[in-house]
Amino acid sequence: MSGPYERIVRPLLFSLDPETAHHFALGALRLASHFPAALRLLRSFDFCGTPQSLFGLTFRNRIGLAAGFDKNAVALPAWEALGFGFVEIGTITARPQPGNPKPRIFRYSKERALINRLGFNNDGADAIATRLRKLRASGRWPGVPIGINIGKSKATPLGEANADYIYSFRRLRDFADYFVLNVSSPNTPGLRSLQAGEALVSLLRAVAEENIASPRPVLLKIAPDLSHEDLDQILRTCEGNDIAGIIATNTTLDHTAIASASDQPGGLSGAPLRLKAAGIVRYLRSRTTLPIIGVGGIMGASDARQMLSAGAQLIQIYTGLVYGGPSLVRDLAALNRT
Repeated sequence: MSGPYERIVRPLLFSLDPETAHHFALGALRLASHFPAALRLLRSFDFCGTPQSLFGLTFRNRIGLAAGFDKNAVALPAWEALGFGFVEIGTITARPQPGNPKPRIFRYSKERALINRLGFNNDGADAIATRLRKLRASGRWPGVPIGINIGKSKATPLGEANADYIYSFRRLRDFADYFVLNVSSPNTPGLRSLQAGEALVSLLRAVAEENIASPRPVLLKIAPDLSHEDLDQILRTCEGNDIAGIIATNTTLDHTAIASASDQPGGLSGAPLRLKAAGIVRYLRSRTTLPIIGVGGIMGASDARQMLSAGAQLIQIYTGLVYGGPSLVRDLAALNRT
């Protein structure tokens, strides 16, 4: 039986342009983050589940908010109140940037999917570091791990990518329980080339050197559109360069599941990504003992079970939250007890 979100809230949000609806929902959570009474109301969705330990951190449950929903870290207390076991902010770039031209998010309700070509729109590392510092000083800092996902500024040449990542890493280090290097978004030209060969080796070595003092777990987020040979090479590079885990996967450039999407470039997420993402996780688990966070196509409990069975220790949601609402977090967290 559908709940209030499916009956009332989602139809209202879906009557709006997708990006407008996103900003409306995020604005409401941002406002709620400042009021204890509102946070108590949000906690009615909370189901803490069973704690999990991974790369030196304790997660109160396996369910995380994927990067992209709260790029600028404006609603961290609200995400904790909704019951997430961890929250990943970003993608954050060294320089502030507006992202790609609008419209840049597209819904496909029949397929329970989204296509986005946002292009790392965010306030930049300096502004977000200031925001996080103020949040910590306010006493409202959440009690769950906070991941910080960083990427290359669009204006930065690929040859200078390392310095761009390192700048964000330095500015945000004090606020991260773990970092994620995003080299897999399809919406920044050339970014995915950083997943391969010497470019990836160089980036991981630069980050490892910067991470010697006050080290943080560093994870790599990869694309779903990779061959087994590509994955094997990435794993060898990660295992040789102090990477703490893999996030699999980002959005896909394969739009064949949505015939009407052929004229909308960007990354596809949601239900059509489920099998591809779980397949990547399953292959990785057969090749490595590195921790894996699974993301992609998790729209309900059966999808989450499939991802966990494939070998993910933690999972993240984004598009599932858009379609399923806050009760999805509680339903997935309850899987810890089964």
